[in-house]
Amino acid sequence: MTTVDIKRDSSGICGLAVSGHSGYGVSGQDIVCAAASVLITTCANALDSVAGITPLVKQNERTAMISVMLPSGLSSSADHDARIILQTTLQGFSDVAAQYPKYLQINDGRTSSC
Repeated sequence: MTTVDIKRDSSGICGLAVSGHSGYGVSGQDIVCAAASVLITTCANALDSVAGITPLVKQNERTAMISVMLPSGLSSSADHDARIILQTTLQGFSDVAAQYPKYLQINDGRTSSC
């Protein structure tokens, strides 16, 4: 199963971490893993190209994990734009999870800080 962990701070979502293989299909043909990969990669790229910030990205190919976190010290405007991008990405993950609940799970880290 693919898991999306939401990281929050007092202002809302400050990061997303995606891990695991969904098991929906064979490697290279798994549409749930493909959707998760596209969403988290687009999130990181949009934070850079749209919001103008460099997100903190960590990857581990062995565990199939990618995390995207906001850096500290953002201007009010950049922080606003970045959180909209994160919320939009989360909406995409929620849509995939609604269609494939056995293969993608979202853990809301309301107690998990950035």
